[in-house]
Amino acid sequence: MMSDSTEVLGVYSQNTKTNIGTGTTAQKSVHKTYHYVTRVGNIRYHIQPLNEQDIPSGMVTILSEKKFIAEYSPEIYYYQRKTLPALKTLHAKIEKGEEAFCKGNLDEAEHAFADALLLDPKNPKANLGMGTVQCSKENFEKLTEIIQVLLNLDSIFLEEQRQEFNIFGIALRKNKHYSEAISFYTKALEINQDDENLHFNIARAYFDIDDKEKALSHIEEALRINPDQEATILFHKFLLKKKKKTTNTPKPRN
Repeated sequence: MMSDSTEVLGVYSQNTKTNIGTGTTAQKSVHKTYHYVTRVGNIRYHIQPLNEQDIPSGMVTILSEKKFIAEYSPEIYYYQRKTLPALKTLHAKIEKGEEAFCKGNLDEAEHAFADALLLDPKNPKANLGMGTVQCSKENFEKLTEIIQVLLNLDSIFLEEQRQEFNIFGIALRKNKHYSEAISFYTKALEINQDDENLHFNIARAYFDIDDKEKALSHIEEALRINPDQEATILFHKFLLKKKKKTTNTPKPRN
C-alpha cells in the first residue's frame, strides 16, 4: 500500500525559455522561478511557487518524478537564506495570535491570524493551499501544522536532501541525461564533500561525457576518503589505463 506521507524537499528552480521578437531581431530570454516542493507518497511531487515574500503561495502543481527531476533544479541556499527567515517571521505572527487567543483577546487574535494568513494580498485564497481565509482557531491550527513542516531545516533535513539529489542524479544518468545528473551530484557534494559514493557516481557521469580528467579527479577523491572500496579501486585502474592509452597513442599527421 502506498504511503501518503508528506516529505519536504525544499526550494527548487525552473528555467522557462521564451522567444522575444521575430526574424533577425529575435532573442531568447530565460526566466527563473522558484518553487517550494514536497513529495506525497513515493511518486507525486507537489510544486508551489514562492510569492514576493519567498513563502509558498498559489496553485499547487502535481508532477511525476520523471518530469520533476527533468525540469527542476535544487536551490539549497535559497531556502536557507530567504524562505526559511520568511517562514520564521510568519511563525512569530502565528504565536502572537495564539497568545492573544489564549488570553481571550479575540480582536487582537483575529488581527494576528489575518496578518499571518494573508501572505499574498493579491491572492489570499491560495496561501499555503488553504481554500478560504477565515480568522478562526481551526484555520490557525491548520496553518500552525503547515508551518511546523515548512520549518523543518536541520542537519537531518540536509542529509535527506543530499540523498535525494544523489538518487535523482542516478536516475538522470540511467536515462543518459549526463549534464543534469552532474548538476544534482554537485548539489549533493555542496552538503557533504566527504561522501565517496557521490564522488564515484559523479566520476561515472563525467566518464560518460568523455571528460576523463574530471572523472579521474573525482575517483581519486573517492579513494582518498575510502581507499578500500573495491569498485572504486577497479574504476581507478580502468581510468588510469585509459589515460595511459590516450597518452601513448600517436597523434595523426597533417
